[in-house]
Amino acid sequence: METSTSKLTKKYQATIPEPVRRCLHLEAGDSVAFDIEGELITLRKARPVDWAFTKGLEDSLSEWASEADDEAYRDL
Repeated sequence: METSTSKLTKKYQATIPEPVRRCLHLEAGDSVAFDIEGELITLRKARPVDWAFTKGLEDSLSEWASEADDEAYRDL
C-alpha cells in the first residue's frame, strides 16, 4: 500500500498528491467525490450520476440559502 499526504490550508483546501491524481485519472477542473462510512473516507473521481443526485437535492436545501448562512459559513 502506498500512502500520500497533503497539508490543509487555512481555507481547509488540500492539493491532491500526484500519485492519487494519476491513479484516478484526474485533470484540472475534474470533480471528486468523498464516500463516508464511519471514520473511513474514500476519495474517487465524481461521476455524472453524482452531479445528478446533487442537483436533485438542491431545491430541498433552500433553508440554507440565505445571506445570513453565507455570512455564518463564509470561512469554512
